[in-house]
Amino acid sequence: MKCPYCGADDTKVIDSRPAEDNSAIRRRRQCEQCTKRFTTYEKVESIPLIVIKKGNIREPYDRGKIEAGILRSCHKRPVSYDQIVSTVEEVENAIFNMEQKEIQSEVIGELVMERLKALDQVAYVRFASVYREFKDVNTFMDELAKLLK
Repeated sequence: MKCPYCGADDTKVIDSRPAEDNSAIRRRRQCEQCTKRFTTYEKVESIPLIVIKKGNIREPYDRGKIEAGILRSCHKRPVSYDQIVSTVEEVENAIFNMEQKEIQSEVIGELVMERLKALDQVAYVRFASVYREFKDVNTFMDELAKLLK
């Protein structure tokens, strides 16, 4: 494993343990050259998944897009990075447990919103405002009313 700091090839594993959901292994590594530490995850390679976006555009599944959307929604909110990673893993597990080769982007968006609603309501509204493309204040207020019920 290459060191992300100095690029050296010589790193050693300091600690290894299962990730929260036992579907991956979390490894703490230390670079032999610069002595900095970093974390890697080892995970079973899954079946390729195609996401069907609006307009029937198909593209390969990208976990990074889910993580980026959740990170943007949680910006300056009291949500830890570990909570964000856990949320991404929950969404990803739900997606792959469906055992489909193709999935609508709307399904992914609903899964993310469901988890964000439980995690942080402000992050939920932020995500929903972009995902549901709120056109005006009334649409925004309707979503807030649903949340308050």
